[in-house]
Amino acid sequence: MSYIDGFVIAVPDANREKFIEHARTFDPIFVEFGAIRVVECWGDDVPDGKLTDFRRAVQAKQDESVVFSWVEWPDKATRDAGMAKVMKDPRMEAASACPFDGKRMIFGGFTPVVSVPD
Repeated sequence: MSYIDGFVIAVPDANREKFIEHARTFDPIFVEFGAIRVVECWGDDVPDGKLTDFRRAVQAKQDESVVFSWVEWPDKATRDAGMAKVMKDPRMEAASACPFDGKRMIFGGFTPVVSVPD
């Protein structure tokens, strides 16, 4: 079964096009090193929760939108090898000039336990 790296970030609304350009530049590197696909989703229905929610998780400001993204890999071994290559790739140095505050990003690796259909 596949392996998923998930990410949630807050991106200033004014940087939407810069974010899309950033993703179009750097996401293909993940695919080059083994990812099946990369999906970037701009939040348009992200409700406030009573206890916690996506906006609070990334400390989104009023003028920011929540972006939910994932990288799908064929398996964890491919992900581990691919991520090591991504992190060493000199093209990724330019990714540090990202159009969002990376310190507020939350991320993690996940093993799927249910996939429908599958």
